[in-house]
Amino acid sequence: MNLLIPTEVSHKSGASAPLTEQPMTNRFSSPRSLRSLRSICGLTILAAAVFTAHAQDLTIKSPPQAQPIAIFNATIHTRAGDDIPDGAIVFDKGRITQVLDEGAWDRTPEATRRAWKQVDAHGGHVYPGLVGAYTQIGLTEFGAVRATIDSDESSNPITPEVKAVTAVNPDSTLIPVTRSNGVMTVAVFPLGGIISGQVGAIRLEGWTTDELIINPSIGMGIRWPSTRTITAWWMDRSEEDQRRDIGQNLKVITDAFDATEAYVRARATDESAPVDLRWEAMKTVLPADAQARTFILANDVDQITSAVAFAVSRKLKCVIVGGRDAALCADLLKRHDIPVIVQGTLRMPRHDDSPYDEAYTLPARLHEAGVKFCIATSDDTAHERNLPYNAAMAAAHGLPMDAAQKAVTLWPAQILGIDNEVGSLEVGKAAVLLITTGNPLEVTTHIEKAFVDGRDIDLTNKQTKLADKYRERYRQLGLLKIESQGEGKK
Repeated sequence: MNLLIPTEVSHKSGASAPLTEQPMTNRFSSPRSLRSLRSICGLTILAAAVFTAHAQDLTIKSPPQAQPIAIFNATIHTRAGDDIPDGAIVFDKGRITQVLDEGAWDRTPEATRRAWKQVDAHGGHVYPGLVGAYTQIGLTEFGAVRATIDSDESSNPITPEVKAVTAVNPDSTLIPVTRSNGVMTVAVFPLGGIISGQVGAIRLEGWTTDELIINPSIGMGIRWPSTRTITAWWMDRSEEDQRRDIGQNLKVITDAFDATEAYVRARATDESAPVDLRWEAMKTVLPADAQARTFILANDVDQITSAVAFAVSRKLKCVIVGGRDAALCADLLKRHDIPVIVQGTLRMPRHDDSPYDEAYTLPARLHEAGVKFCIATSDDTAHERNLPYNAAMAAAHGLPMDAAQKAVTLWPAQILGIDNEVGSLEVGKAAVLLITTGNPLEVTTHIEKAFVDGRDIDLTNKQTKLADKYRERYRQLGLLKIESQGEGKK
């Protein structure tokens, strides 16, 4: 049998390109082979459907805040100022209305307190919800099942019109797992290509994708090409070929920005000029619209310096994502006020002769050099819950604890441009906060209660339900004493 294979396909938002067809003989040419192929396809679809069904989060979303809530008898860690021992915090309609100083709760009139739903923290701690600065939450479920991965739009290297948040699955089982460890807000990055699309910010609570969204577009994600050639034994391309690839990839970025600037000029002089969704999206990161950031994924010194030179020449509001070698060009980053999203500390050294603690000490080195930064994770999406422990590792290797806590709360919110909503406990901001037994960066700390926009959210997840299930089995065998099923108490 002959299959007609298109040899050139245009991008959906670009101009139409002709398709040429070439005959290709296929080994699935007999009726029996075709039946086998259909069976394989059917089984693949069924497997994907089964995996997707297992990825359905069954926790019930919380209703909007119905009355003012006051948390008292707690140490309030605002992250915008000093800690407040024996303080209190009040929020209504999803917004923080009061942060009470030490002892102010006892001085508050009883009539006023009766109007609030009172939550006694029993001497615990109140922190702002943690912020994951670089994730694919809701875009990836099972890394081995392509049907559950929506982080890559297409094989086209330029897709600036793509908004990552539109593909977020609000029923991902990874959301409640991540949330139960204190991460309440995340940035969602698209992947693939060179100009990957628009980065969005979401809260980790809501029935629908729209309810999750804080800001659908906080900037553009660009994967900066490697700028060095590789001579390792496994490299099958010559240095000349590699240099040509590097030049072509850099030209893709330059051409895209040139095309955007030309498009803006054309539309300014002639409003009837055709609208191109790609350049409409790209123009939001140009200097004339300086609110949006350009998030450039770069790790090597050569990548970072090249990316910074490009951003400075174009007057872009740039953020470096990854930044493994950022400390080696700290002066450059500080001079141009370019922050870094450190993509995890729980990593191995880059080279055989690198210090064993290279990744552990990176935040401390950036902090000492005066470079703005925050800490994200470096693991896959299923392990975004480990965000606080990445910051804890940095604290164990020289980063002050106050800075380590800010590196996963206030500073990522500032770098992402959502600090008017989250990142600290201040009057007027969204009530996104945690009640904990201690420092959230400590493994032994428990998140007792959490609120997202004032909603008292369910902290259970698939893992806690499985723990309850098998504790019940051992209770039935008489090996555990549990007060009631679901509490998980021995």
